[in-house]
Amino acid sequence: MPLTRPAARSLLHMRHISVRGYQREDGLVDIEARMTDEKTHSFGNLDRGGIRAGELLHDMWIRLTLNQQMEIVDCEAAMDSTPYGICPAVAPNLKRLAGLHVGKGFLRAAAQRLAGVEGCTHLRELLQPAATVAFQTFAGLRGHGTGHEVPPQLINTCHAYDETGPVVARGRGEAP
Repeated sequence: MPLTRPAARSLLHMRHISVRGYQREDGLVDIEARMTDEKTHSFGNLDRGGIRAGELLHDMWIRLTLNQQMEIVDCEAAMDSTPYGICPAVAPNLKRLAGLHVGKGFLRAAAQRLAGVEGCTHLRELLQPAATVAFQTFAGLRGHGTGHEVPPQLINTCHAYDETGPVVARGRGEAP
């Protein structure tokens, strides 16, 4: 069911986020996340001499390379379009994520390593969808069993996985 019909309006801004999980030939897994921002109107920008309607304001990428324990063994970032010329200088700092485990506490630990001027708000924002796609990618690699089990690390992480709810009960083999 879609959202309700909106009021009359004009589109001003579009953000697109795409995240993909890949199995590599060497047994590692790559998670690639890309974010783009574009506006429907032109505006001034000192560093780029203005940004035209439809031109990308942001075009940013992250690649997390994970081992089978979901530990980051490498991280790369690229910033193809930014509003300021100095923005891409922060991309190498994402290497600091190496050694982190994608799981409980990952986003907090990543934010600490890339806090404030050591990071980029938009690249940090991409880590959330990258982490969830990492879980989906590894679930696909490992198989889903009967499709009813709920992995222990997911219990109580959302409404559907409430430990007292019907989805978890079915996973335990209890009546729905």
